[in-house]
Amino acid sequence: MSDSHPRPATFTLHPRLAAGSHWLGRRQDCRLLLKDNALFPWILIVPEVPEGVEDLHQLDPDRFRQVMELVRRVSEFVSAQFRPDKLNVACIGNQVRQMHIHIVGRREGDSAWPGTVWAFEAKSPWPLEEMERIRAAARAELELDTESAWSDAAKGAGPAGASELFR
Repeated sequence: MSDSHPRPATFTLHPRLAAGSHWLGRRQDCRLLLKDNALFPWILIVPEVPEGVEDLHQLDPDRFRQVMELVRRVSEFVSAQFRPDKLNVACIGNQVRQMHIHIVGRREGDSAWPGTVWAFEAKSPWPLEEMERIRAAARAELELDTESAWSDAAKGAGPAGASELFR
């Protein structure tokens, strides 16, 4: 079956996703990002799909299965690395319409428990050493491609002081 939503010739990560995240790598034509908030182990999967493809049901069946398999693998990674009590997985897109899937490890009693993390105001940037440890583990365990990074338009839009992290 052919993909009705092939990977676009050019793909630009939404600046808001880039600004609040650290680059982990790519896999299966998806970008993986670590949200820059150490209060929650939070990874975003951003499928490289054409503009206007915002919701999972818009993917053709083969691409949907590919993305869901990556969601499963990233969920396993977050569970193994952080040992959360619960995982929250969602493709919301109310504020950033570009398709992206949140995978968030939660602990009973965390600062947003039992509410959602999406609108939780408190933030705590990842310490550089911890972010690098998470990145190295994700790249190894998820077999991420590390060659491509932020699009030229999004370079420098990451967390303050993080430009050296886009490697």
